[in-house]
Amino acid sequence: MKTNSSAKEQSLSPAAASRQQPRTVSGDQPDELEPRILLALSAASDKKAINSVVLDLREIASFTDYFVITSGTNERQVQAIADEVYERLKHAGSSSARVEGYKTAEWILLDYGDFVVHVFDEKARKFYDLERLWRESKRVALPADCAGDSSSLRTQS
Repeated sequence: MKTNSSAKEQSLSPAAASRQQPRTVSGDQPDELEPRILLALSAASDKKAINSVVLDLREIASFTDYFVITSGTNERQVQAIADEVYERLKHAGSSSARVEGYKTAEWILLDYGDFVVHVFDEKARKFYDLERLWRESKRVALPADCAGDSSSLRTQS
C-alpha cells in the first residue's frame, strides 16, 4: 500500500488523519520557535508564500500553542505551499494529524497538534482575519528569510 505523499492525499484519507502527534512545548523564551515551525515557515517561503505570521497562543488557548498563518495568490499556489509544508515536515518525521480544505484551496489547515498551519488565498485571509480574531495572542518575530514578502507577486515589475 502506498503511503500518503502530499497534503492532497492526506486530506482525502481519513484513516491517515487519525494519527495524532503528541503535544510538546518549545523553549522557555517566548520568541524561540521550535525547529518544526521554522521548517514549515521555510517550506512556505520556498513556495513564495506571502505575509507569513506566527501567533503564540499558549497563554490564551488550550488546543494548540501556535498558529502559523500564510497566504498564496491563487488556488495552485495555496495547494503547493500546503504540499511543501506537509512534505518537509513528513520528511523530518512529523506527520500532520489532519489536513482540511485542500480541494477548495481557499483555506488549507494542517494540524500538527502543538501548532496549526493555515494557508489562505488572499481573499479568504482578509475575510476570516485570524490575526484580528486572535488579537490577544502574541505575534512572534520571524527570521527575515521566513516572513514572506508582504506585497503580492503581481504588483512587482
